Amino acid sequence: MAKKAFALRLDDKMLSALQRWADDEFRSVNGQIEYLLHDALRKAGRLPSKSAGNPDDKAE
Repeated sequence: MAKKAFALRLDDKMLSALQRWADDEFRSVNGQIEYLLHDALRKAGRLPSKSAGNPDDKAE
């Protein structure tokens, strides 16, 4: 899967909170943001199902 880069503006407090959370889970801030977005999209039913051929959609 190809990834695209884009700028994301966060205030200092939010970035610091994300950094602490990422550190706690042994991730980079970028990895933590990706994880959170993927989890939110999955919970909201916004990701294609595995049956649609998306091998990156992890079942729980």
